[in-house]
Amino acid sequence: GSALLPPSQEFATGLSDTEEARVRDTAAYMARRDLFTSGLEMERSEIISRKEAMRESAERISLNKRVSVGVLAVLRSHRAAMQSFKEHFKRMNEDSLMHAPEFVIKPRSHTVWEKQCVRLHCTVSGWPDPRVVWYKNNVALDPLTNPGKYKIESRYSVHSLEINGCDFDDTAQYRVSAMNSQGELSAFASVVVKRFKGEVDESLPAPRLGPVSEYGITFQTHIVDKFGVSFGREGETMSLGCTVIIYPALQRYQPDVEWYRDDVLLSPSKWTHMHWSGDRATLTLTHLNKEDEGLYTLRVSTKSGYETYSAYVFVRDADAEVEGAPAAPLDVRCLDANKDYIIVTWKQPAVDGGNSILGYFVDRCEVGTNHWIQCNDTPVKFARFPVTGLVEGRSYIFRVRAVNKSGISRPSRVSEPVAAMDPADRARTSAPWTGQIIVTEEEPAEGVVPGRPLDLQVTEATKNYVVLSWKPPGEKGLEGVMYYVEKCVSGTDSWQRVNTEIPVKSPRFALFDLAEGKSYRFRVRCCNSAGVGEPSDPTEATTVGDKLDIPSAPGKVIPTRNTDTSVVVSWEASRDAKELVGYYIEGSIVGSNVWEPCNNKPVNATRFICHGLITGEKYMFRVRAVNAAGISQFSQESEPVEVKAAIASPAPPYGITVLECVRDSMVLAWKQPTFIGGADITGYFVDYREVIDGVPGKWHEANIKAVSERAYRVSDLKENKKYQFQVRAANMAGVGIPSLPSKTFLCEEWTIAVPGPPHDLQIREVRNDSLVLLWKPPVYQGRDPVNGFYIDIKEADAPEEAWRGVNTKAIEKTYIKVDLKEGVAYVFRVRAQNKAGVGKVSDVTEPVPAVTKPGTKEIVVDVDDDGVISLNFECSSMTPDSKFVWSKNYEEITDTSRLTTETKGTKSKVVFNSPGEEDIGVYSCLITHTDGVSSSYTLSEEELKRLLEISHDHKFPIIPLKSELAVELLEKGRVRFWLQAEKMSPNGKVDYVFNDNVLSQGEKYKMNFDKNTGVIEMSMDSLTPADEGTYTFQLQDGKATNQSSLVLIGDVFKQLQKESEFQRKEFFRKQGPHFIEYLSWEVTPECCVILKCKVGNMKKETSALWYKDKHQIKADEHLGFTEGVLKLEIAQISKKDAGVYEVVLKDDRGQDTSTLNLTDQGFKDLMNEVFSFIANSSTPLKITSTDEGIRLYTFVSYYNDLLQVTWHYKDSAIAFSDRITSGVVGEQLWLQIKEPTEKDMGKYAIEFYDGKGGLRRTVDLAGQDRARVAGGLPDVVTIQEGKALNLTCNISGNPVPEVTWLKNDREITSDEHCILKFESGKFASFTITGVNTSDSGKYSILVKNKYGTESGDFTVSVFIPDEAGGKKK
Repeated sequence: GSALLPPSQEFATGLSDTEEARVRDTAAYMARRDLFTSGLEMERSEIISRKEAMRESAERISLNKRVSVGVLAVLRSHRAAMQSFKEHFKRMNEDSLMHAPEFVIKPRSHTVWEKQCVRLHCTVSGWPDPRVVWYKNNVALDPLTNPGKYKIESRYSVHSLEINGCDFDDTAQYRVSAMNSQGELSAFASVVVKRFKGEVDESLPAPRLGPVSEYGITFQTHIVDKFGVSFGREGETMSLGCTVIIYPALQRYQPDVEWYRDDVLLSPSKWTHMHWSGDRATLTLTHLNKEDEGLYTLRVSTKSGYETYSAYVFVRDADAEVEGAPAAPLDVRCLDANKDYIIVTWKQPAVDGGNSILGYFVDRCEVGTNHWIQCNDTPVKFARFPVTGLVEGRSYIFRVRAVNKSGISRPSRVSEPVAAMDPADRARTSAPWTGQIIVTEEEPAEGVVPGRPLDLQVTEATKNYVVLSWKPPGEKGLEGVMYYVEKCVSGTDSWQRVNTEIPVKSPRFALFDLAEGKSYRFRVRCCNSAGVGEPSDPTEATTVGDKLDIPSAPGKVIPTRNTDTSVVVSWEASRDAKELVGYYIEGSIVGSNVWEPCNNKPVNATRFICHGLITGEKYMFRVRAVNAAGISQFSQESEPVEVKAAIASPAPPYGITVLECVRDSMVLAWKQPTFIGGADITGYFVDYREVIDGVPGKWHEANIKAVSERAYRVSDLKENKKYQFQVRAANMAGVGIPSLPSKTFLCEEWTIAVPGPPHDLQIREVRNDSLVLLWKPPVYQGRDPVNGFYIDIKEADAPEEAWRGVNTKAIEKTYIKVDLKEGVAYVFRVRAQNKAGVGKVSDVTEPVPAVTKPGTKEIVVDVDDDGVISLNFECSSMTPDSKFVWSKNYEEITDTSRLTTETKGTKSKVVFNSPGEEDIGVYSCLITHTDGVSSSYTLSEEELKRLLEISHDHKFPIIPLKSELAVELLEKGRVRFWLQAEKMSPNGKVDYVFNDNVLSQGEKYKMNFDKNTGVIEMSMDSLTPADEGTYTFQLQDGKATNQSSLVLIGDVFKQLQKESEFQRKEFFRKQGPHFIEYLSWEVTPECCVILKCKVGNMKKETSALWYKDKHQIKADEHLGFTEGVLKLEIAQISKKDAGVYEVVLKDDRGQDTSTLNLTDQGFKDLMNEVFSFIANSSTPLKITSTDEGIRLYTFVSYYNDLLQVTWHYKDSAIAFSDRITSGVVGEQLWLQIKEPTEKDMGKYAIEFYDGKGGLRRTVDLAGQDRARVAGGLPDVVTIQEGKALNLTCNISGNPVPEVTWLKNDREITSDEHCILKFESGKFASFTITGVNTSDSGKYSILVKNKYGTESGDFTVSVFIPDEAGGKKK
């Protein structure tokens, strides 16, 4: 029940339930009010009024009752017992020493703040010495069950119980029991733990939901998934959360979950929302302000104890609305609330926007409205301001704005509401708490003029205002007392009333509008309806000005390493600082000259952890102090500090095992601590103690000097005795705490034949599919030397019987690469063997999952441009203390004769000084202070050979060529030697060599080297016989070289020289008018011969003269082109046209000649071309009938007298005779056969000669029949009109002839009147169904095939019979 007691002050004043009123009288407020009174004590023990005195006595009665109700009965019974004991002693012999326990001094009850320590002590007499036991709620206390919580001491009859870091669960009744053979006696004391700045109802236990049986259960609480150091900005929302695991988990069991900021309990408000989901505690800060900055603590309590977790929240300023304006003030609070005035206080912001803050505006707003009124016209520099002019009984909220020359800040967070009323009235209107004693007041006396006010003081003096406070007159029961305040300038006696209009209702008053620097005295009179009383004693003379000085700058600032992103900054407090509010810390990266605030809410301590820094950067820090008067100058800047994790002493080693045992010594091994403290372990210290009958003795040091190995021989032990061991690790930060004591080992000589256990198993190079296991051989060899090792593996969670061997044949090496399955966790152990057999198993490794960590890199082999072979390793997850450790065959490389190690930053490499067979092996690299970052590379014989070849190529590199040295001719017959290199640097050089002599640039040789394209060239204007020989280009680029040669001798050289000379002449020829294409001939399809040439570089003055056999035949002058074609046409070429043709081009620039020989063979070639054209123009051979017989003929488009043709019959040339003749008529070539017979049938051909293959036209005379009219037609037909005429004749011929009918030599066609038919290719018929006179005339039938044509003629005469019917024939 005592846990429910509220703080005594709250009972004394009886505050109302509103939060702002309850806060007012906390201890912190009392401290602040002490500041206001400039050190004058305002003890609650003073007699304030009868009313308050009565309340205090009532509170004391209540407290004693509530705390000690249960205690008194017990005490009474013990007093009675004590009395009887005393009587008993009196009756006993005085010399007897034996007596029961007696409390000379009893333990005293205590009320303490949370987190403080409390000590209960008592003095007990008695003989024999009594045994003293302490109880909490009648349960005996055991310090060992709660290490560090309780400390119990007994010295010289004085017994004490010390409770460390009190929390609410320590509120209880404590009993101390003293007992000896003469009896037992107990004494009682209560401890009440109060929550700092807390509220009474907040300390009440949360109601339980439903019945939960907690008795007999010990809860274990774990806070996991924690929020970290957090950064927010004003106006944002932030949630902090932790998952809480309570074991055992009981349904409906709810622990006490509380949140604190800077050790102040937080309660739900519009700024803070708490939520408990059953396993997760969340605190939501709905609208961040700088007031929310601080250390947040989650505290989870069960009946078995509590767990806490803390992290800092930083709140940065929101961006100013006006650039350069200051940040918002913070922590606006209302103090000393009275009927008509309230003092508003705040804290200055850390950021002034770049210009110093000129002052602050205070705004008020009546609760229930949104109307803000500025309380001061001019900015007030002091961070406290008395607001007057309030309406009694109304509630107000306040806010503050800072101003500098750039503008006004955003407003602060609003204060809690406060009512303008007398504190005594506030007490009367408040609802009483349960169990609170209400003291009623006496009725006021009427008609009595009040006496003088008491204890008038100037409690606050600034240049803007002065605050007076006093106490009401001592008389009780006065009616409605109010006050008049009077002032007087020092040195005069002229008193002037300040508040002439309205008397003041409160015993406080703020005076404004006083002249700064002037000195004043003040006094106060009481008044009521009965009149105005005598004035109080005047104050001392008070000069208007700031009584409170701005603090001095803090002293030396010392930063120390903390984590990778934070630094602990501590400093010396400002000297003689009054009413200090706190400190602001700023940090700056060295060299940047930019200072950033580390906190936005002043801190009260002289030590602060600055978070959110950049790892590896160097920072300086400076500090300013703050009080209501302002902010101090900056301290001196600290020394720079690098942001990196601080080092700590290592955690304890573990897994102590025995590797060998002889008569008087044992060799121990152990495992490296899991946490080495951020610095290399420098060594280990081993302690041992003897164990006799299961009781351990005292620890002894085994080694004074640290051992670097994880194995050590402890000497000077006794045979057949039992021992325990403990090991501590040390680094530069110090010696860590010792390991847990080892198992108990017997010191006896090992005599087994097989080896002891291997030790120091280490895991390296963990990948998805493999890892490397290392170990050290056993210390105890057995009867024979160790000759091999077996490695065992099993899945980490598999049973013991799942162990299986990795190797079936023992290996001699002390390392092995093991293949694994991805994602599975494994454990390993090693056994050694000798001739006698396989020995003890090593300790088992920790479980290792087969997973390649993100960012894992491998060793890379490299051969540089100088042919140097190196192994390179890079690590991105290094810490500042990490080191690269290179090994060969997993033994650290110490011999630098073969290898050189170079490390820069996150990269390291080993360089082979002179690679050879001695260097073959497995190279590995381990990085310390990481989670096992390592890699290896196997240098085999084949790999070494490959690398040496690459090295040779790099040492003696060759410049690659795109093309070898070649030669070509340029214009003017210039000769160019050239090659193209693949790639050359700007520093590349070339030597041009001819027959072993280096050539140089000059008149004869022109050299050029285009480094962009790699083209190297040398040119000469012409070649002389002296230039015959070998040309070589020698290239050099750094170390790289190459050369290319070209041999120009003999025919090759002569041909090149000739071509060069020709090209040279050609160039000069082309400087004047010249032939682009020389004179040539062309035959047209019409068999016309054209002589032509193409000329260039012509001008108007240039003449072109044509010659045949040296005689000019034509002159072309005034030609209108620069480049064109000249022609000479020979229409019908004949023998007279044969000859030598020549064209000469001439002008002032020179002349050029072109000749064409058309004699002999030249003429023959031309004519053959003409004959070829004629032959190709010939038509196919045709046959026609003549009166004499048959004629074969062909037509040509042009006939030339020189044309040679031959007629063939059955592939033999025909011998001409009178019967067979040939000839030419115009363009027709013919062969006539007179009176042909069957013997003349066969294949005929005509062959044209063209000097080449010639051309033949053939026709077959065999089986041919020309068209004939065989008979049947009369010469004349006479017929009567109207009769039918039908004539038929026989037709023959092969192929079948075409038949045409003519009338009067005009072709007629078949119609209804005249029907013409040709049937079966043999019979042609002519039918007129009814003739008339118009049918008279001459008719013909014409038959035709390709071998001939024939006609048959007849005449038709139609007559009309006369009337006599005469008949005409």
